[in-house]
Amino acid sequence: MSQYLGAATAVELFDQMGPGTVALLRVAGAGAVLVVVRRSWRRRWSRTELAWTAAFGAALASMNLFFYLAVERLPLGNSVAIEFIGPIAVAALGTRTARSGAALALAVAGVVALAGFAPPEAQLGALFSLIAGALWAGYIILGHRVARSGMAVDGLGVGMLIGAVAIGPAGIGGLDAGAAAPLLLAGGVAAGVLSNVIPYGIDQVVMQRLARARFALLQALLPATAALVGLAWLRQVPSLREVAGIALVIAAIVINRQSDPTPGDVVP
Repeated sequence: MSQYLGAATAVELFDQMGPGTVALLRVAGAGAVLVVVRRSWRRRWSRTELAWTAAFGAALASMNLFFYLAVERLPLGNSVAIEFIGPIAVAALGTRTARSGAALALAVAGVVALAGFAPPEAQLGALFSLIAGALWAGYIILGHRVARSGMAVDGLGVGMLIGAVAIGPAGIGGLDAGAAAPLLLAGGVAAGVLSNVIPYGIDQVVMQRLARARFALLQALLPATAALVGLAWLRQVPSLREVAGIALVIAAIVINRQSDPTPGDVVP
């Protein structure tokens, strides 16, 4: 819920600052909050740790940017469902079973239902969602590396600050609007706390205990949650075709659970 309440907050800011600037504020604000709370500067960072943290942060920030570019053009639930191709692919590669292959095929069918018959602007949004999904796969893989190396939440905060630098060129131009209206800046930071600090902080705890494939599969509620938040907050009423597409993606996640290995079967 926190993840997509933050996304809905961000959508409300797009007209004033644009998705690139809101993404920058989200990542930079969330990173600053975590670094201050955790006092991450006290930690001794090796070069290897900083390299993994930087890669993780760049993937996370870029994922946020492309997700915002997508939800500017697509309903929230549609964007999340299409983005799920990333973690479903991670799960399929982690399990390598006929069931996981069928799940991936179902997910692709869901994406076609959501985007295949949409107008060009929505198809561009679907493309951005697919890019965000690929970056989400990178987030899962790199996030497990960061979590299980002991950096965990410290790595998340520092990584987001590095990621903010990486996506800075896409959002820095809109900061003038925020400077003229401090409430807009506060809204961007609030989106970061809701969408990054709370859910990603929980992710870092969970990733220490679960394998990548299981983590990717246990998020089956996210597309439905996003669609419900989009309906309640943004008044985005899905069509029957869109509901069917989201349902296909959820089914793809659920049917693959039985082929998921135990945490000890997967090398992080």
